Amino acid sequence: MELTSRQKEILCQIVEEYAETAAPVGSMTMAKLFKVSPATIRAEMAKLESLGLIAQPHTSAGRVPTDAGYRFYVNRLEDEKSSPREYEQDRKGYERGTHAITVRVSSQSQADAAIRRAVDSLVELTGNLGLATIGGQLYLSGISQLFTQPEFLDTRRVQAVAKLLDNLEPWLRETAPGEPLNIFIGRENPIGKNSEVSLIISKFRSPFSDKSYIGVLGPTRQNYSKVMSLVRYTGNMLEELL
Repeated sequence: MELTSRQKEILCQIVEEYAETAAPVGSMTMAKLFKVSPATIRAEMAKLESLGLIAQPHTSAGRVPTDAGYRFYVNRLEDEKSSPREYEQDRKGYERGTHAITVRVSSQSQADAAIRRAVDSLVELTGNLGLATIGGQLYLSGISQLFTQPEFLDTRRVQAVAKLLDNLEPWLRETAPGEPLNIFIGRENPIGKNSEVSLIISKFRSPFSDKSYIGVLGPTRQNYSKVMSLVRYTGNMLEELL
């Protein structure tokens, strides 16, 4: 998939703008950011749309990222993970988040309590549902917080997420994703393909298993740089601590 540098930047900006506002992103907004004409932006958006990276909701003139657009963005973040886009701009925010997780988790003397506290911290910091495997059990936190997101006004999507959660623990146990950080976007999810959520999980060694998992589940519209950085940090910290 060949994109020009400007097309890549426009796509990344659409992802980040949509994550922040939950509103389709229009050409006027992009034109101001890139200091070019709206016609130029519309032409670039047309190219991105033809490649399946963005889409136009029926009721809006703006564009939103597709699963493929998010995947392109996430892959780019992974390539640049030594300096995430968002947290290079908000290094203090990242440091406050990691410090809060460390303080809350290190105060726990029991491994299961430490993992639960880490999950609860991720919920507070990301606004997503938090999850972890603890000795063959799946610990969940923040379900009500997840369903306050605007995406879940549609009961069909809530039911799809519920189905995914019902099947998540046996899937993790059987499949055991092998990467330190695993990211499943939208239809990439092996269960609940129509739930339109992203699952971001970190594998770590714990007293319970060499393949324990901690992470979050949230709408595909989210701040991937922030969430990926925090989940990666939490998994690494738990492995060192436990």
